[in-house]
Amino acid sequence: IPSTPIMTIYLTGKYRKSREAAVKLARDIIQTTLENLASAIYIDPIEEEIVVELNDAMMNDRAVGIEELEETCQIRDSTTIAKDNALHIKPTQVEKLKKLLGKVVSYHVKGVEDIKRVLVTEEGDEWVIRTDGSNLSKVLEVVGVDTSRTTTNNVHEIAKTLGIEAARNSLISEAKGVLEEQGLDVDIRHVMLVADMMTSTGGVQQIGRHGISGKKASVLARAAFEITVPNIVLAAVRGETDPLEGVTENVIVGQSVPIGTGLVELYMSKYKEHGAEK
Repeated sequence: IPSTPIMTIYLTGKYRKSREAAVKLARDIIQTTLENLASAIYIDPIEEEIVVELNDAMMNDRAVGIEELEETCQIRDSTTIAKDNALHIKPTQVEKLKKLLGKVVSYHVKGVEDIKRVLVTEEGDEWVIRTDGSNLSKVLEVVGVDTSRTTTNNVHEIAKTLGIEAARNSLISEAKGVLEEQGLDVDIRHVMLVADMMTSTGGVQQIGRHGISGKKASVLARAAFEITVPNIVLAAVRGETDPLEGVTENVIVGQSVPIGTGLVELYMSKYKEHGAEK
């Protein structure tokens, strides 16, 4: 899972042509919690309730009205009343007041979960939304989002939402992008081969010892990559054998590699058969 998950959200129809429409859609996509809308959240010990003082600027920025907020904020085992530009949330049981405070702070009001920030930018002749945070399955449900082009850099999320072939294409795109940024011209078929290996099992796996290299049939090939001693000890405990069919393991034991001329075994018989010497 990437440390900085980001999404590129392409839009359809009027949203891609108008900045105002794109901004409005971005407001619907960004995750909004009560903490985002409040200037202060505290416990009122006299009234035995939680008070959420609302920030007008943030309310306008996220396009949320106080009546809408009062209707939305229906937290279990509590009642919500809007009064004097603040929400007063009273629990049904006083002893649950502190526990309720944690729920109030992180209470989801609107938007798509995990989308922490949005940025509306113009690319070519259309407006595009870039996000900090990723939630592909939920974003694709938003009206106005172009589902055929919208993507994320979280490959596991793509595999889960769109399938393994889409994840393979994403791996190719990400790898190609990194190489091109460094000014390296690598044939696309090399990248495709790596992506094919990473997705051949029907799930996304890494190249390293927790993925492809760690699942090689050859004990010596696994040991040659990383954690040499643990690999050999584990193989000894399991009673594994190595058929020495690959390149790495034959180099280790000092044999010719079974490729090209090393792959051919020639036998000569000195006995005569039907008059011809074999």
